[in-house]
Amino acid sequence: RIEFREDVRHSKTILEDLAGQEVIGYRAPSYSISAETFWAFDELLAAGYRYDSSVFPIRHDLYGMADWPRFSGWAVRGDDDAWQPASEQSSGRDSLYEVPITTMRLAGKSLPIAGGGYFRLFPYAFTRWGLQRINRQEKKPFVFYLHPWELDPDQPKMGGAGAKSRFRHYLNLSRTEGRFKKLLKDFDFKPIGRNTVLQQLDSEKS
Repeated sequence: RIEFREDVRHSKTILEDLAGQEVIGYRAPSYSISAETFWAFDELLAAGYRYDSSVFPIRHDLYGMADWPRFSGWAVRGDDDAWQPASEQSSGRDSLYEVPITTMRLAGKSLPIAGGGYFRLFPYAFTRWGLQRINRQEKKPFVFYLHPWELDPDQPKMGGAGAKSRFRHYLNLSRTEGRFKKLLKDFDFKPIGRNTVLQQLDSEKS
C-alpha cells in the first residue's frame, strides 16, 4: 500500500508537469484493483484523483470483479470500510467515480469487447457489432482502451514467457492499426474527463 501511495502521487505530479493540466483519472495496470485491494480507492482519493477506471466486471484468471455494475457510477466506502457501488454520491462518506471497462451482455454473461487483447482476438466485425449494440440498444457509451505497443508488430520478442502469455501479447499485432483506424471512423469518441458527472464536479470545485 505504501508503494502504491508513493507511485500514484509521484506519477500524477510528473504527468501534470508534462501536460500542464490536472490529472483526475487513474487506471491500474492489469485492472489490479479488486475486492482484496479496495484500499487503493482510499489512496487514489487522498492523492486527488476524482475517477478510476480499473474495475473490469468479468470473470478472468488474472483480474476482474464480476459482480460490479457494468456502467459508470459512484464507488462509496461503506461502514465496514469496504468499497461498494452506489446509485449516487453519498454525503459525508468517501466516494470516487468508477468508470468500468466496458463489457457486452450475451447469453446471460458479460463478455469483454472494448479493447486490448480482445480487440486483437475478435474479428473487427464482431467488435463493431458489440459496441454498436451497447450504444443503440442499451443507450450507453463504451470505454475503449489500447496499449501503444499493440500498434507495433515489429516489437522485440521477449524470452521466458509462457505460451499463454505469448499468445495474449503477440496475437494479431499486425492487424491492430488497421482495425483501430476503422474504429475511429465508425464511432465518435471523447475523453472520460468530459463525462457529465465529472464536468459537474469540476464546476463545483471551481
